[in-house]
Amino acid sequence: MRRRTEPQGLTLAERKRQLVRDELGDAALRLLAVRGFEETTVDQLAAAAGVSRRTFFRYFASKEDVVISFLSLLGDEIVAEVEARPAAEPPAVAIREAVKAVAAEHFVDNREKAVALIRHTLEIPALRARFAERQDLLRDDVAEALARRLDLPGPTPRLQFTAGLGLLAFAGALKHWAEGGGLENPVLILDASFDEAGKAFVL
Repeated sequence: MRRRTEPQGLTLAERKRQLVRDELGDAALRLLAVRGFEETTVDQLAAAAGVSRRTFFRYFASKEDVVISFLSLLGDEIVAEVEARPAAEPPAVAIREAVKAVAAEHFVDNREKAVALIRHTLEIPALRARFAERQDLLRDDVAEALARRLDLPGPTPRLQFTAGLGLLAFAGALKHWAEGGGLENPVLILDASFDEAGKAFVL
């Protein structure tokens, strides 16, 4: 699994800040998964991470930002996985295998946390709106990654469509998986979701 890498040229202070942000975010996400999004206060999130409310707001502007930060990380990893796929692999297959790798990394061993976060994202209007916004940005990033794999100067409409449909299949599979309590293998559900969308792909 390709992890998000630190930007080149970060100072020691910047690396420490990123480490604190990651640890704070992870603690907050786990509490949100257990207690529920609307039932959890910022003070409780800060306490779970062992920091003050003021420190929490140095890293996250709101509770929503904690979840969106996690979704951004998933998006970064999907893009990295797409770029790492074999050059000869068709774009749709590259997306399919990329999202399966990310799902296996984050959802199989963290089922309860992942199910709760997916449900929060889909059920809470503020999070649902920001998730949709993130999906639009991710579609563009994935299309750019596909173009780079093909040595193109930029994504074609066909690659944009492929990226968009692939992410729709991904989101649909996660919704189905979370609604079932995460009891099924998310990788198998993703395969089924992409099979359903397969006729729309040019493989």
